[in-house]
Amino acid sequence: MSAIRVLLVDDEELVRFGLRTVLESVGGFEVVGEAGDGAAGVAAARELRPDVVLTDIRMPGMDGLAATRAILALPDPPQVAVLTTFHVDEYVYAALAAGAAGFLLKDTPPREIASAVRAVADGTATLSPAVTATLIDSYVDRRAAPRRAAALQRVATLSDREQEVLRLLGTGESNADLARRLIVSEATVKTYVSRLLTKLDLTNRTQAAILAHEAGLLEG
Repeated sequence: MSAIRVLLVDDEELVRFGLRTVLESVGGFEVVGEAGDGAAGVAAARELRPDVVLTDIRMPGMDGLAATRAILALPDPPQVAVLTTFHVDEYVYAALAAGAAGFLLKDTPPREIASAVRAVADGTATLSPAVTATLIDSYVDRRAAPRRAAALQRVATLSDREQEVLRLLGTGESNADLARRLIVSEATVKTYVSRLLTKLDLTNRTQAAILAHEAGLLEG
């Protein structure tokens, strides 16, 4: 299996050094580049074509939010994960809408960082599930009234099985967990999820989780 190619984007050299050290010491990763601001990060992503971009939010010049949008607009874009110091950061809400695959706290234990990057590279899980769930709940609460009707309309186009898969995605569970609950193989779960994202025109599982919350699938 080839190494997961990672691009680090953060204006703090010490943070980039720490992340590089963690990933390279674990093995299975190749840090293909670093950038100190969003504009340099977008240029590096275009040139180096990494599998995953880890980007800070608050940087001088082009911030991580603008960089996330620009990177995800590239042809065949990498997955983008947002680095944040806070469990709830106003900028992170916008990153959700921009298509960020998940979130990683900068004080996350080293082994968890490696596992999280593997997960987002594979597209099978969001990062820091507890943090992501908190962010999603807060994001949805702030926008519940105007978005509930639209979310219900979208969910109404799904079959009962597809709605169940969407509900489970809203809990942040892994493919293995979904397979056990649905009594199918993990390969079948991947097929379900892929078809669901395509049908709903969603970028990733985090956006699916948001829709599940907006539609109230996890209530009651």
